[in-house]
Amino acid sequence: MRSTGIPVLSSIHTAIHRFFGILSLWIATKAFTWALTIFGSIMARKKMSHNNGIGATGSIRFVDNPEFPLHPFFEPGKVMPCRIRHAAASFMDDAMRVVRSMSIKMADTDYKSPMDIELNTGETALFWSIASFFRFAKYKKTRFGMQYEEYYRKYPTGVEGAQVGMRRNPTSFSNLKYYSQTPYLYKAEDNVKRYIKYRTIPAEPVPETGLLDDYDMKIPTENQRILPGETRSRNYLKDEYIERLQQGPVKYKLQVQIHEASDDDDEEIFNCCRKWDDASHPWMDLAEITMNKPLDWTESTKMIFSMKNLPKGLGIIPSHSIYDYNSLNFLRKHSDLARFARLWTIKIFGMPSEIPDSEVRNC
Repeated sequence: MRSTGIPVLSSIHTAIHRFFGILSLWIATKAFTWALTIFGSIMARKKMSHNNGIGATGSIRFVDNPEFPLHPFFEPGKVMPCRIRHAAASFMDDAMRVVRSMSIKMADTDYKSPMDIELNTGETALFWSIASFFRFAKYKKTRFGMQYEEYYRKYPTGVEGAQVGMRRNPTSFSNLKYYSQTPYLYKAEDNVKRYIKYRTIPAEPVPETGLLDDYDMKIPTENQRILPGETRSRNYLKDEYIERLQQGPVKYKLQVQIHEASDDDDEEIFNCCRKWDDASHPWMDLAEITMNKPLDWTESTKMIFSMKNLPKGLGIIPSHSIYDYNSLNFLRKHSDLARFARLWTIKIFGMPSEIPDSEVRNC
């Protein structure tokens, strides 16, 4: 009789390894959330990131004839109230070289909604797992418009993500392209397992502005300072967006890429630092977003976007360790304590001040 000892031991070893991987994932997520809650939300009344932003309200309408297997939530022709928030990462100066973002809430509320989507400029990201994100945070070391110098020196992938995602002086939030970067689950009506990525583009075909030129590509990646002689206001992008909405609606297309899951899928399909091939994963229209009215500073600041606000079948992909590509969305989903703590602190101590036009630059 052949011995089955080795396969059994192998299975036990795999189970133990997975158990400790999941345990480390939970511990890291809880520790990060509590640290962020205490030092960011309570002591500083700050968002997790992207504090420099502006919101707007309007509607979203799903396309009549989608070109992919349909999830019941994306009912053709359905119209829903919608909010968005545009923002910039880290710095409070619109004229700096930074990543820009667009967050979508499919409801006209501060928090509760059937679906939230968070997007950034650039098809690829600066980090790819919780472990790499912690290294990214460790090496932040902001100095008058400079940050992440050591991180970029050690991790070339971060440099590539920054160069792809940073924008310098775009003319408007409305003519940029924004990407989810990380994939999500997608189980349509046929119940086939797929993965999905999201992006928004302007509804009308206009050139994307703010892309880094040859001059910017030669500047060290950690240098995010304004250009010498810069005369734009620290709030020029937010001011432009308000003026644009006063002149008429601002419209976007929400698009998707779909990947059908397979047992032999390469793990790199989940890596947010690797874009999916457009030829095999074409972008397809999902909805049109129409913004009609800007939200003021208080309303924009009070909004919370959460990965807990996702319909069944459109949630995050399971993760098994802090090194897992899908662990980033696990961290985002389980960090709501920090988000709500910020609102509780605002109720007690008041709303943070608006960003002044005249202030020290590069901060």
